Amino acid sequence: MWRRANSKNIKIPLFNHVKSRYLSSIKEKSVINENLNITSPPPIQLPHEADVVVIGGGSAGCHTLYHLAKRGVKAILLERAKLTAGTTWHTAGLVWRLRPNDVDIQLLANSRDMLMQLEQETGLDPGWIQNGGIFIAHSKTRLDEYKRLATVGNALGIENYILTPEETQKVFPLLDPAAFVGALYSPGDGVVDPAMLCTALTRAASKYGAKAFENTPVNDLLITTTNKGKKVIGVSTPHGDIKCETVINATGVWGRDLVEKHGSFLPLIPMKHAYIVSETIPGVRGLPNLRDHDYSTYFRIQGDAICLGGYEPNPILLERVPKDFHFGLYDLDWSVFDTHLNGAIKLCPPFGNYGVKSTVCGPESFTPDHKPLMGPDNVIIGLFHNCGFNSAGMMFGGGCGEQIALWVINGKPDLAMFGFDLRRFTETQNRASQWISEKSHESYAKNYSMVFKYDQPLAGRNFQRDPLHEEMLTKNAFMEEKQGWERPGFFLTNQALVLPYDWYGSYGNKRHKDCAYERVLEGDLKYNTFSQHHNLIGEEALACRNNAVVFNMSYFCKLFLEGPEAEKAADWIFSGNTKRDIKKTVYTCALNNSGGVEADVTISRLASGTGAAHDPKFEGQGYYIVAGGASAYYTYSTIRDELRQQNFKATVRDVTADMGVISIQGPRSRDILQKIVHCELTDENIPPNSTLLTKCRDVNDSCCEYGVRLLRVSFVGELGYELHVPKDYCPAVYKSLMTVGAADDLRDAGYRALYALSSEKGYHLWSFDLRPDDTPLEAGLGFTCRKKGSYKGKEAIDQQRKEGLTKRLVYLTLDEQIPIWGLEGVYRNDEPVGFLRRAEYAYHLRKPLAQTYLQRPDNKIIDTDYIKQGNYEIDILGKRYKAQCYLRSPFDPEGKRVLGIYS
Repeated sequence: MWRRANSKNIKIPLFNHVKSRYLSSIKEKSVINENLNITSPPPIQLPHEADVVVIGGGSAGCHTLYHLAKRGVKAILLERAKLTAGTTWHTAGLVWRLRPNDVDIQLLANSRDMLMQLEQETGLDPGWIQNGGIFIAHSKTRLDEYKRLATVGNALGIENYILTPEETQKVFPLLDPAAFVGALYSPGDGVVDPAMLCTALTRAASKYGAKAFENTPVNDLLITTTNKGKKVIGVSTPHGDIKCETVINATGVWGRDLVEKHGSFLPLIPMKHAYIVSETIPGVRGLPNLRDHDYSTYFRIQGDAICLGGYEPNPILLERVPKDFHFGLYDLDWSVFDTHLNGAIKLCPPFGNYGVKSTVCGPESFTPDHKPLMGPDNVIIGLFHNCGFNSAGMMFGGGCGEQIALWVINGKPDLAMFGFDLRRFTETQNRASQWISEKSHESYAKNYSMVFKYDQPLAGRNFQRDPLHEEMLTKNAFMEEKQGWERPGFFLTNQALVLPYDWYGSYGNKRHKDCAYERVLEGDLKYNTFSQHHNLIGEEALACRNNAVVFNMSYFCKLFLEGPEAEKAADWIFSGNTKRDIKKTVYTCALNNSGGVEADVTISRLASGTGAAHDPKFEGQGYYIVAGGASAYYTYSTIRDELRQQNFKATVRDVTADMGVISIQGPRSRDILQKIVHCELTDENIPPNSTLLTKCRDVNDSCCEYGVRLLRVSFVGELGYELHVPKDYCPAVYKSLMTVGAADDLRDAGYRALYALSSEKGYHLWSFDLRPDDTPLEAGLGFTCRKKGSYKGKEAIDQQRKEGLTKRLVYLTLDEQIPIWGLEGVYRNDEPVGFLRRAEYAYHLRKPLAQTYLQRPDNKIIDTDYIKQGNYEIDILGKRYKAQCYLRSPFDPEGKRVLGIYS
């Protein structure tokens, strides 16, 4: 039966693929008969124990087994059916090199490097074909995005070229140069055959002592309960139990099924994902693969045919995938897939002249942010995850397989994997099925959308609201979302509310018309010009520098560490001196064994109190810990896990939702705040970096006053204070503060101003210019690392002090009024030495400012002379601009303003 798909009359045969198998092989080699041959299998003899059990024989599992075995780990892999069964066998297998994230690029580079050396190591062809890749742009804005990718690619040594349509046609002659405006060409991209790769990986792993067992389903995890919580002690199979203390879940779309019965949940949802394979098209063989992000489609070259796939706005979401859906496929729903055809024909007219040989529609696992789920489980000790690859398991498999192996062996990966770490989500998010469905749908539908620094999701909004949420809305706050929380980005003249998710008009929903929130958001979607809200945010920032503002920082992470050995625990976990007087607040870091920063926090030593939210009652010692909100659960987990590993008699409690944080910052902050607090705000009574308990009077109700915890700290480099308030009192305290501050023009400010101000001061933002692959010494935070005593990571810090630094954070400013967003390449004396980790506009300095880590091309020690003697440039959209380099931010280098010294 033939179907007329569109005006070009594409001939498309329809046939039932259910329970059939189609292997997308570059060399057109079919292994269907081999894998579906029904014979009586020999008895399976499993080992009684192993160091690590990997569950799942797809790309993720095979890569993981290989990297574990190569490092001497006694590991086995258990696959329910045959290797590549599930989602791997029908994957498109594309490998791209450029992404809008440096960690992604490094992971992809590691995957590709492994592919290129695997044949030499194993004697087996892993099915790697380097035919290059092209990104197509249909607008100048999209081409600007590609120019941004090009600059970070150049900084990281990825060969790439920005091409005109005519130059692109020379690389891919079948394209119509009138159909697009330009392209990004990466010659090192390619494609890999999944069956050949998994065979090579398991063969190589076996040489190192690992074993892979097919037809061996894992019926259940064997779990015991200890004083630390649930712990894995093995796995159960039809062929016997295997004892082990580490299990890696690499089961793809079945990733949730194994763990939910044990109280652990993954934010993962299966969806149908498809591509079609054309008939033979003359002139196709050997051409590069192609991504047309604007039309949301890709071409993968398969011999003399083109495989066409993409990301449609209405993917079919699945509840569960049957356990026996090993090599199964679904019928292709053309009402879903049709969206890809017209664009493909416009771009490549010959494609419309040929029929479709086969269709491939299988299940794939997708996540709320289109990133994999990796790292330790939140509930079960010894269980790790390496799943949820969003149809990118082949290209990320090698890099992520290596990182999960290092995670198991060393307790941490060697790259900054927070964007992949399961702990970027909270346990509440992991259980919220509607939130997961909405977010995963939006991430799927927008997978090929342009990536802008300040873009905001429309799905899953208002998931968690702080005590001042309604107050923020009455002040016309434009709300942003971070880790499920709503927070004010900046303040408008008119309201722009987030509306219920409309699924982008899919599934019978109607698209919102004239949505004020989306109209405001559109003003942020820029590359080569400043945001439309640039001046408005600048007014908030300068009000903080010149007068006073209030920041609602209620979503910030708030923890209590308490117990008989809390002091001992704090002394080990944190690099700074936490054995301070009660009321003292210390800024410090929690490190990993390599000295990298897992968290940066303020920690205050407390006396046992009344039991109120802000004044807890406890036995032993107690500490109040505050950290950034975007990494709140990660920070909590880091501390909790270290308490468990070291057997400290102490606990950590997350009280983020129990209190709000009202921060008043600026030269007038002391005078304004003094009007509502009962304590004296003198330097003697509450010096910088200290805390005390006080009360706030309600100026709108003279009968009321509220207990609060007051901290004298600043995230912006000004005289300032934070009120940590039990949630029920937050609105009254906020209103009182704004009332008494009205005469001094006190105003609200949002996180966009907050981040610009903190960057201008030279303060850090964890996961951007301070990550687990950066040490405090490299980041200019040596003062947080005490030289006496012992703490986690101290040996690495001491070694760096002795040997010197090969990487060092510096600050760069531009005289030109041009926006920078991060990832721009940095050059010293015409040599690449890094890329921008963080970029903001310094409103007080009136110029763009950025942070970057310099590394010499020869990787030798970086000293002050090397930094000062260089001439620096920043590559912005393909053009280099002269930059001034500083060891510290040029704003208030002596730190007088935070002390209240403004003369």
